[in-house]
Order: sequence, then structure tokens, then C-alpha cells
Amino acid sequence: MEQSLGLKLIDPVGYLDMLTLNRHARMIITDSGGLQAEATVLRVPCITLRHNTERPATVDAGANQVVGNHPDAIRSAIWSVWNANRPPIRVPELWDGMASARIVQTLTRLYSRD
Repeated sequence: MEQSLGLKLIDPVGYLDMLTLNRHARMIITDSGGLQAEATVLRVPCITLRHNTERPATVDAGANQVVGNHPDAIRSAIWSVWNANRPPIRVPELWDGMASARIVQTLTRLYSRD
């Protein structure tokens, strides 16, 4: 099955290795909320095998399709990504990796002695 679908099953990997794999993936198929967010930041299309998501911004950004677990829905989503029938992925405005800088700036402004 792996060869005919172009899939390679691997043993679990560490976080940094997983980020590298995700960055170079054509698509990510997951049920993980964390991977949905990482796929969005990496601009890699994601197919989520659940009926809902705690990360709706990933769907709004065009990065994530929440398809449930029905084989036809999964197959359709895979073909959509494979055939590039999707708009470009937009990373949400505040997902720029600068949250800590904004927090420091806000705290400094709030607690500075003027």
C-alpha cells in the first residue's frame, strides 16, 4: 500500500524532525490541533480527520479542511490538495512569531513610570 500511494510509514520522530518533515510535505493529514496550526504557519495544506477543530483560524486561512472520517470526504480533500484546486494559504495576522515582543511592549507600556 505504501508504495502505490507514495506514502512512507515511519517511527515516531522528535519535534524538530517533525517540523522538518512538515515543512517539506505536500500535505499533512492529521487529527492533531497542534499540527493544524503548524501546517498553517508553514503554509502546507492540512486535512483534519475530525468533525470539528479548536483552531478555526486554520480553516479561515485556507490551510485546513476539516473532513471527518468518511472515506469519500477524505479522498475528495486529498485530490483537492493534490490537484492544487485551492486558494493560497494566508497566515493569520498575529501568527507572526512576535507574540512575546508584543507582550513585553504592552507590559512595558502598562507598568512604565511616566
